[in-house]
Amino acid sequence: MDPISLQLGTRNLHGWLVRLLSRNLEWLDTMVKLFLPNVDLGSEYQGLDPTKRVILHLQKLHTQGPTTWKSFIQCVCMELDVPMDMEVLLMSTWGHEDGFPSLLEIGEESQSDSQLHPGLKRTYQSCGSSPRRKQLRKQQQELAKRYLQLLRTSVQQRYGDRTPGVGQPLAFHQVYVPPILQWSRASAPFHTQEGATTGDPKAEDGADVNIRDLFSTKASKGPRVTVLLGKAGMGKTTLAHRLCQKWADGQLDRFQAVFLFEFRQLNLITGSLTLPQLLFDVHLRPEASPEAVFQHLKENAEGILLIFDGLDEILQPCSDKETTNPEDPASALTLFSRLCRGTLLPGCWVMATSRPGKLPACLPTEAATVHMWGFDGPRVEEYVNHFFSDQPSQEAALAELRVDRRLWSMCAVPALCQVACLCLHHLLPGRSPGQAAALLPTMTQNYVQMLLTLNPRGVLQAEPLLGLGEVALSGLESGKVIFSAGDIPASTLAFGDALGLLTSFCVCTGPRHQDKGYAFSHLSLQEFFAALHLMTSPQVDREALSQHVTLHSRWVQRTKARLGLSDHLPTFLAGLASRACRSFLSLLAQREEEWVAARQVIVLQALKKLAPRRLTGPKVVELCHCVGETQEPELASFMAHSLPQQLPFHNFLLTYADMASLTNILGHRDGPIHLDFEGCPLEPRCPETLAGCGQVENLSFKSRKCGDAFAEALSRSLPTMGSLKKLGLAGSKITARGISHLVQALPFCPQLEEVSFQDNQLKDKEVLNIVKVLSCLPRLQKLDLSRNNVSVSTLLSLTKVAVTCPTIRMLQVRETDLIFLLSPPTETTAELQGYPDLQGNANQRTEAPRRSLALRLQKCQLRVHDVEVLIAQLQEGPQLDEVDLSGNQLKDEGCKLMAEAAPQLRITKKLDLSDNGLSVAGVLSVLSVVSTCQTLAELHISLLHKTVVFTFAPELEEEEGIQKRATFPDSLTFQMPSEPSLRSPRIRLTHCALQAQRLELLCKSLGGSCRLGHLDLSGNALGDEGVALLAQLLPGLGSLQSLNLSENRLSLEGVFSLIQCFSTLQWLLHLEFSSASQHVILRGDKRGRDLLAPGSLPEFRAGARLGFGQRHVPRSFCLKECQLEPLSLSHLCKSLEKCPGPLEVQLSCEVLSDESLETLLHHLPQLPQLSLLQLSQTQLPPRSPLLLADLFSLCPQVQKVDLRSLRHLTVHLRSSEEQEDRCCWRFTDCGLRQEHVERLCCLLSKGEDLNQLDLSANLLGDDGLRCLLECLPKVPISGSLNLSRNSMSQESVLCLVEALPSCPRVREASVNLGSKQSFWIHFSQQEEAGKTLRLSECHFKPEHMPRLAASLNQALQLAELTLTWCFPGLEQLIVLLGLLTWPTGVLTLRVEEPWVGTAGVLTLLEVCARASGNITEISISKTPPQLCIQLEFPHQENPEAVALRLAHCDLGTHQNLLARQLMETCARLRQLSLSQVNLCDASSLLLQSLLLSVSELKNFRLTYSCLSSKGLAHLTSGLSHCHLLEELDLSNNQLGDEGTKVLLGALEGKCRLKRLDLSHLPLGGSSLAVLIQGLGHMALLQSLRLSHNQIRNAGAQDLAAVLPGLPELRKIDLSANGIGPAGGARLAESLTLCRHLEELMLGCNALGDCTALGLAKGLPRHLRVLHLPSSHLSPEGVLSLGQALDGCPHVEEISLAENSLAGGVPHFHQGLPGLRQLDLVSCEIDNQTAKPLAASFVLCPALEKIMLSWNLLGDEAAAELAQVLPQMGRLKRVDLEKNRITAYGAWLLAEGLAQGSGIQVIRLWNNPIPPDMAQHLQNQEPRLDFDFFDNQPQVIPQGT
Repeated sequence: MDPISLQLGTRNLHGWLVRLLSRNLEWLDTMVKLFLPNVDLGSEYQGLDPTKRVILHLQKLHTQGPTTWKSFIQCVCMELDVPMDMEVLLMSTWGHEDGFPSLLEIGEESQSDSQLHPGLKRTYQSCGSSPRRKQLRKQQQELAKRYLQLLRTSVQQRYGDRTPGVGQPLAFHQVYVPPILQWSRASAPFHTQEGATTGDPKAEDGADVNIRDLFSTKASKGPRVTVLLGKAGMGKTTLAHRLCQKWADGQLDRFQAVFLFEFRQLNLITGSLTLPQLLFDVHLRPEASPEAVFQHLKENAEGILLIFDGLDEILQPCSDKETTNPEDPASALTLFSRLCRGTLLPGCWVMATSRPGKLPACLPTEAATVHMWGFDGPRVEEYVNHFFSDQPSQEAALAELRVDRRLWSMCAVPALCQVACLCLHHLLPGRSPGQAAALLPTMTQNYVQMLLTLNPRGVLQAEPLLGLGEVALSGLESGKVIFSAGDIPASTLAFGDALGLLTSFCVCTGPRHQDKGYAFSHLSLQEFFAALHLMTSPQVDREALSQHVTLHSRWVQRTKARLGLSDHLPTFLAGLASRACRSFLSLLAQREEEWVAARQVIVLQALKKLAPRRLTGPKVVELCHCVGETQEPELASFMAHSLPQQLPFHNFLLTYADMASLTNILGHRDGPIHLDFEGCPLEPRCPETLAGCGQVENLSFKSRKCGDAFAEALSRSLPTMGSLKKLGLAGSKITARGISHLVQALPFCPQLEEVSFQDNQLKDKEVLNIVKVLSCLPRLQKLDLSRNNVSVSTLLSLTKVAVTCPTIRMLQVRETDLIFLLSPPTETTAELQGYPDLQGNANQRTEAPRRSLALRLQKCQLRVHDVEVLIAQLQEGPQLDEVDLSGNQLKDEGCKLMAEAAPQLRITKKLDLSDNGLSVAGVLSVLSVVSTCQTLAELHISLLHKTVVFTFAPELEEEEGIQKRATFPDSLTFQMPSEPSLRSPRIRLTHCALQAQRLELLCKSLGGSCRLGHLDLSGNALGDEGVALLAQLLPGLGSLQSLNLSENRLSLEGVFSLIQCFSTLQWLLHLEFSSASQHVILRGDKRGRDLLAPGSLPEFRAGARLGFGQRHVPRSFCLKECQLEPLSLSHLCKSLEKCPGPLEVQLSCEVLSDESLETLLHHLPQLPQLSLLQLSQTQLPPRSPLLLADLFSLCPQVQKVDLRSLRHLTVHLRSSEEQEDRCCWRFTDCGLRQEHVERLCCLLSKGEDLNQLDLSANLLGDDGLRCLLECLPKVPISGSLNLSRNSMSQESVLCLVEALPSCPRVREASVNLGSKQSFWIHFSQQEEAGKTLRLSECHFKPEHMPRLAASLNQALQLAELTLTWCFPGLEQLIVLLGLLTWPTGVLTLRVEEPWVGTAGVLTLLEVCARASGNITEISISKTPPQLCIQLEFPHQENPEAVALRLAHCDLGTHQNLLARQLMETCARLRQLSLSQVNLCDASSLLLQSLLLSVSELKNFRLTYSCLSSKGLAHLTSGLSHCHLLEELDLSNNQLGDEGTKVLLGALEGKCRLKRLDLSHLPLGGSSLAVLIQGLGHMALLQSLRLSHNQIRNAGAQDLAAVLPGLPELRKIDLSANGIGPAGGARLAESLTLCRHLEELMLGCNALGDCTALGLAKGLPRHLRVLHLPSSHLSPEGVLSLGQALDGCPHVEEISLAENSLAGGVPHFHQGLPGLRQLDLVSCEIDNQTAKPLAASFVLCPALEKIMLSWNLLGDEAAAELAQVLPQMGRLKRVDLEKNRITAYGAWLLAEGLAQGSGIQVIRLWNNPIPPDMAQHLQNQEPRLDFDFFDNQPQVIPQGT
């Protein structure tokens, strides 16, 4: 076979290999099993064609990866008969690994036995030792050596030392100054951190990384990828070229070859290419055999460096689809991805440069990141010294830079430093110091000056510059940075090339295809020229210009594959908008300066719009750059003040220049600002920019990239930041060196209030050094050193510092937390807060406050010897608020030491020894502190929960001093008065496995203290034996307040032994036991002692701070969730017989049998001291009501029995000393049926007086009711009978009506068959003459009417019948009226039906005409719809009515008949009332006839109605003949002025009128004159109501003239009539002459004090009601009224609401004995005014309602009210809404209610009380109402 044909490609090679293996199938199967042991070579393989079988095997081997494939190829070459030429071709194509020899190992063997695949053995000598193969490899290596030398020579020629020439980059010939490089520790690629600082021990934080360190020898064998991140102008491209130059010069000897690729050039390659094409077409191509050269590069990949510059300039996206063969052609970015991942050229070094932002996903996560920070001060000086050749120029340039801080900060960017030096080189000659730098204040003006410098003789050539600007902008908009010759005009290209603004180079656009390209010497220069074009081109309109003023966030969106190219374009636009650039732009644009100024204004306005927006951190920084470039102080000030006070910067890179621009803007701000830098890579010298920044109040850095260099720079700036209060430096890499700088700087920052150095991995020495400066920071309040490395010995040193340092108030250590809290001295704090004077605090100045310290050392691994040291420290220290040593390893000995030392340590709040390994034996030793420590308030030990907590209280003397100094509290933080005796500590020994045998030792340990208050032994193992023993030992423990024995495995036997304690322990008042939950509590009266936790309200107690008397508290026994068998109940009752009384017994069990209930009830007479028996949540037997009813006669002391649902039973009993009260028996929802009724009534009839019987919600039904009504006369009920919800129908109603004659003591009955299902019967003790029957929703049918009427005809004692929703229509009512006939009597029938509201007056009067008896009263109302008539029997004729009937026969036929019937029926009509009706003409005519026919009419009411003028005439005519009228009510009608005047004409001749109501009419003027004229004849008038009219002053004066002529006047209402002081004074003078006046209402008139003073001179003696709300009264007038009212015996109601009474509420000395209601709403009453007011309340014993809403009352007023509440026995309601009462005041009111007051509700809505606290208060006292709606419970009628 021809060898040449075998080298045509891998395809031919693959075919030859298939043919070779087809002849060696057995060997191939063996190899496949060896390499692929899991592959099944079954029959399906054996049956295949040999060629297909080989191909399948090869595919499986190839898919296993390159390692398996290479090993297989080596086996083929070694074990099969392969020709030499084919072996060489196979091995060179597929068979090489990393172990092949390099150029220095030409003569050595290519492989060793150890490099074979495991399990393989060499069958014969390798062909690598054959002369033919060695010769081939030698030729290959010679070709590679020649290529590498040629590559090195080419690079040397490119970067050779040349003088600057045309087209060469600016200053490239100068000596290179390396910028600052810093490793990013977030993704370090090294196994050890030392790899970042090789050769430079000063770079602890990764700064100043040497270029050699970028390629550490400690890197792994995987992909070696380094990403160099730096902003534009930092020198990334320069560094890439520098690496190539250093390699060419032999300084990077680790690399055999270095290849540099620029992505801006690779973007031009549109097709796919292989890696050899990328290497040899873009770079130098080998002279011969490129395959052999590439093979050599693969074999020596660890010596190859590939540099990719401008990763951020990628145009094409990175493809996620990867081919199976990594050597397939692909895009340049895909090849870069394969190189990074190691699938191409594995082992090579890859370095990429990029701006910060979103990097392509093809970069491996383990890639190392290096940040390029540019120049620091020394580097700037070095660069200047290299740039300027002579020393005078160097010194002059450095002097200019050092004077101008902004120019110096710009030089931190190497590109700008180069531009600045170029400008200074041109500007320095001939100028005095400082003038040159003044021309370079901004980056933009540096570029402008550079253009002027580069132009020949300084002449500005506008046309080529504008041409470059147009090219630059079009490139930015299209993403192009490399241009072809056709993209740039020839003249412009020559101009840019001549000045060095453009560079030219060869670019590869495809395989073996190169072209010449052009680019701006730097991307920022392209952006500058684009900005020039935008500012000077007339083709760019205003809108297009403003659209380019945008902010490009460096948080690149996910949808963007690359960063933009216009980072600095907005900045250059802003710089060109400066006034200093106006002349330059005018000259360049060849326009007037006004035209340029207008375009500059567009940019400034766009920036101003951006300033107030809520911007992200990167945009804020970019805007700071832009605003700084404008040099507009007003704009800078506007932006500075638009920044939020809290300014966060998170997770983006910040350079020195960025920070300098930010601080430059902050310099224009007046207010403070908080800067927060978290996760931001920061240039190490960034803090230098903060020097002198007085606006920063809070400064926080949190980043692993901050190290010692950063800390050193920060330490230089801190002393200059005079307003800094909070400093945070967390999560950094600071070491001892960095901390030393900060420690030296902190004493120069005395204003600091908070310092945080958490999570910095500080060691002991550094922590101690930091703590030493605490004394130098007088205002420090917090020092946070958490998450650092601190040992126990250092911790004890810190506790000593805490003890000795006078300002430390807390040291908190818990695992990784370490925090100091400090309290600055009083003077310092006041000065810091800016108080000009501390008036009233002289005592605090002279007497320094006592210092207290809290020490929390949790989970610090402290042991016994550490505690000894700690105790010695604390004994010499100040008073301790808290000592928390929980979570340590103190064991019994350590806990005992701390407990014994506690009295000497003066701990005032808490000592916590929890989780320290305390044992049961150690518990008793710890208890010794109970008798020795006088300040112990509580000791809680729980071995199960590892709890050991001592709680202390202040010493008595100190506490009394606190109380004396305490002012009256107005919040929740109030001080409860201490008990006069010694404190009673609470001892809690819970879950400590205590048994009976340890009780004697326990009580002996506790017996030394006679002041033990609360003892909790819950959760132990005492059992019945232990409890019985404890009952004997309890008297030796003194007077306890409570004893908790829960969860001690008790049974009823143990409880019976505890019951005996009722007689042996005087303090025991309450015993509670629950069998299921094992809850056992013994306690005394908790009032005054058992308070809640601090910060919450105490339980209500008698006598707290208010001087209330003590209440008598009964003893109570509660037994829950127990099996109550008859024997147990018998034993229980016998045990209770010896208990002193009064006694309350509460029982609860799942089921109680008949025998058990009988046993219990049988023992009741033997328990005379029993006051309450309660069974709750207990299933009682069905016979319970009958068993209980038997008590009515057997046990006379039973007062009340309440049985509900056969699950809840309450029995109230009275003692023999108590007066007998009425009995009340309730059997609700007990399943009572008809068969139970007779027996129940029989048992109840044996008693004497049964006030109430409630049988509601049972199953009586109609039959049960009939049976009950039959037995009812025998039952001695004197109050009420409730039969509601008993499934009753109309039959029950009819039975009730039929039974009324046989039940003479029934006073009232009401039935509702609707959804409410109510059925009430009320009785009187004697026979009742007038009965009331109310029937609702009975829905009677026509067939019911005869029976109902017949029953009513028998109920002659019935006085009132109300029928509501009983008739579907008026037909049934007509039938009933026709059938209702009594021999004699009076019946009031009230019908409330919906159809009453729709029927007309004519229809209703027609219904009335059908009545059998005489109608004496008619009342018609539409809302609610009601018809009320009074019937008088028997029917009698009135002779006058007969004559009138004959005289009015001229009416229409139907109306004539109706009028005659109505006149006959209503002949004795005395009262006619019409409300909310619409009188038509026919109705008014009929009404006229009726009025003319009645001779006895005394009362007429027509209200809220409307009628026509004709109807008004009819009504007036009819009323004019009613001369016997005593009451006339025409209020609230829609009459009009004329109608009112007409109607008032009916008043003529009404000399018998007693009550006249004309309210809400347009009364005034002429109509008022008519009224006054009529009043002159009404000598008998008693009530005059004229409210809400238009009387005004004139009318009031006229009215006052006639009032003295009304001698019987008792009530007058002139409210809301627009009466002023003049009319009011005249009325007051007249009213004093009305001696019988009882009610006076003049409210809602602007009367003023003159009226009040006039009234005070002569108030009527019989005055009962005085209403003067909203009357413009002042304190003077009210005080005069108060003096006049004082002592008046008849006054019942006073209203002075909505008057300004601050300091002027009425004061009473004699009091008002009859006053029931006082209204002082919205009177501006405050705490001071409330004191005498509350004292006056006591002098008004009949008060029932006090309204004080919408005032200024606070807790002091609440305290005054709480004092008097118990003394006001008849008070029912107090309104205190919308005041200033806090929870404390509400608690005081509840305390007052607890004294037995009869108040039903106190309204407290809309007072400053939190909802949770309001709920807490209402739960304790339900009569406190905090809701908007009045939730006062409705009182059920009792029938009294």
